[in-house]
Formats: sequence, C-alpha cells, structure tokens
Amino acid sequence: MGILDGFTLFALALFAFALILVWLGVVTVPQGKEFTVERFGRYTRTLSPGLHLIVPLIDKIGSRISMMETVLDVPSQEVITKDNAMVTVDGVVFYSVLDAAKASYEVSNMHLAILNLTMTNIRTVMGSMDLDELLSQRDKINAQLLHVVDDATSPWGIKVTRIEIRDIVPPRDLVDSMARQMKAERDRRAAILEAEGQRQAAILRAEGDKQAAILQAEGRREAAYRDAEAREREAAAEGEATRLVSTAIDGGNIQAINYFVAQRYVDALKNVAAAPNQKVLFLPIEASNILGALGGITEIARDAFGGRPDGAGGLDGGTGPTPGGEPAGLPGGGKAGAVAQLSAPSAPAGDHGPAEHGAAGGHGHG
Repeated sequence: MGILDGFTLFALALFAFALILVWLGVVTVPQGKEFTVERFGRYTRTLSPGLHLIVPLIDKIGSRISMMETVLDVPSQEVITKDNAMVTVDGVVFYSVLDAAKASYEVSNMHLAILNLTMTNIRTVMGSMDLDELLSQRDKINAQLLHVVDDATSPWGIKVTRIEIRDIVPPRDLVDSMARQMKAERDRRAAILEAEGQRQAAILRAEGDKQAAILQAEGRREAAYRDAEAREREAAAEGEATRLVSTAIDGGNIQAINYFVAQRYVDALKNVAAAPNQKVLFLPIEASNILGALGGITEIARDAFGGRPDGAGGLDGGTGPTPGGEPAGLPGGGKAGAVAQLSAPSAPAGDHGPAEHGAAGGHGHG
C-alpha cells in the first residue's frame, strides 16, 4: 500500500511537471509587439504577434520590442548660433522599430541612444545658422535633423519618421531688440506706402487739372466759334436791314430811314435805363428827339394805311428835308418839327402852306 501511494505521488508530480513545461513552452505575442527567442543565450528567431511554442528550459524570451511608432520628448537645451546668440531649444522625435533583433542586440538602451543622438545633432545643425535663419527656416532644420539621425539609426533597425523643433526661445533682451527692429521696419514701410499714396494722388490731381484745362480750352474755342457765327449772322442781318432801308430810300420812301434811326434811338435809351449802375436822366431836354422819332413812325403808319401816296412825305410837308439838310423827325431835329409831325393833318402833301415849311425848317436848325 505504501508503494502504491509513492507511485501515485510520483505520477502526479510528473504530470504536474509536464503541465508546467507545456505552460512554459506556450508563448502569446500581443499585437504591435515582437519577441526575440534565445537558446542558451543566443538569438535564434523572432516571434510575431500570435501563439507560439518554444522548447521549455532551453529557449527563452530575450527582448519584448514594441513595433508601434513611438514619440520621444527631447528636453530643452541651450544652443549658440552662428552669430553668437544663445537660444533655448526643445523638440520631439517620432520613430518606429523595423527589425526587433537589431533593435535588441545592435544598441544598448535604444531610447537613450536616440535621445542623445538627436540632441547632439540639434546643436550641430542649429549652431551653423544665424538667428534670423534659425527662426525663419524651421522646415530646413527639421529636414536636416531627420536626414542625419535617420542615417545614424538605420543600423539599429530603427526608422526615424519625423523630428520637429518645438520651441526656440531667444533671450529676453534679444526679443526686445527684435521687437524694436520689427517696429522700425513697419514704420519704414508705412512711410513708404504713405509717400507712394501722396505721389499717386498728386499725379491723379495733375491729370485731372490737365483734363479740366483741356476741356475748358475746348469749351472756350467752341464758344468763340459760336460767338463768331452769331456775330456773322447778326452782321448779315444788319447788312440785309441796311440794304432794305437803302432800297426804300432809293425808291423815294424816306420814312424808312426815319423808322430805322428811331428804333435804334429807342433801343439805346432802353439799354441806358436797364443798366445796373446809378444814372440820372434829364428830361424833357431830349424828349423832342423821341417825339420826332414817334412822328416818323406815325408817317410810316399813315403811308401804310393809304393816308398819302408812297414818297409824298419825302417831297413836301413837315416831313421833308429841312434847310439844314436833316430830315424832319430825326433825333437831331428841334421840338417844333417833332410837334408839327405829330399834329400834321391827313390832307395831301400839296395842301401844306409855306408857313408850315418855315416853322419846320427853322426849328430843325435850332
């Protein structure tokens, strides 16, 4: 009975040991990771995500490497630029492992190696640039850093995907100087733009004045043409009127020139009265002239309505020529002649007496 119990215990122990060996030989690799397998301390293979079996007590898991892209913060450090300006710089590095075996056995402490390599190259690349170039060309800095660090980490089975400079902080006094420089540059640009605007405005005003002067000159020229045309037509009308009067006089009707002169005399008096300046008119000193003119118009009306034959007034009566050579009723005649024309009877010209001729002639000279 004792022997049986000992055999049972041995079988149970052997079964338990087998279960432990099976448990140790089954390896599950999660997604995004890879495991390296070592046999007696030597790398043999890499386990991809999934279920795997290894030889217990002979094979063991060496390194558990994450194959996902990893972000590594680059701490702040001071960098001296090419023009001796000291700035504080930090950044980030994005990398992923392409070969788990190389990442495990080609480099010790992969994260620290990538970090130190990045910081060293940041000082090298940024130290070869001026401050202005450093602040304005971050893309160029990132590209240079990526190229250098990626080439250096390729033997480790690591792919550096991006390197970004996060902050570049110049000293406070340098920031104030840059602010003053920027303000001066802005003021200079504003002054240039203002001067350019004033120049353009002056040019436009000069162009406007030029066009206005041209239009005014063309207007004056057109007005002069039209004034000359008006004077030409007025002169033509005046010549036609004079021709008609001369024709009437040649035909023996002297009353036409009386009407012509009387009309001009009345128009002259009207213009004097309508003038805006101050004036004094002495009447009835020259009132006989107007009466004489009206007498001439009366004779014309009498001839027009059949009071006497055409030309009779010019041969006889008070409307004939005076001994002084002036026709009765002209603006230069006397008062008695004008009154005689206004009160002349409607009888034929041959019935006037000698006394009437004498009175008209004597007053015409007076």
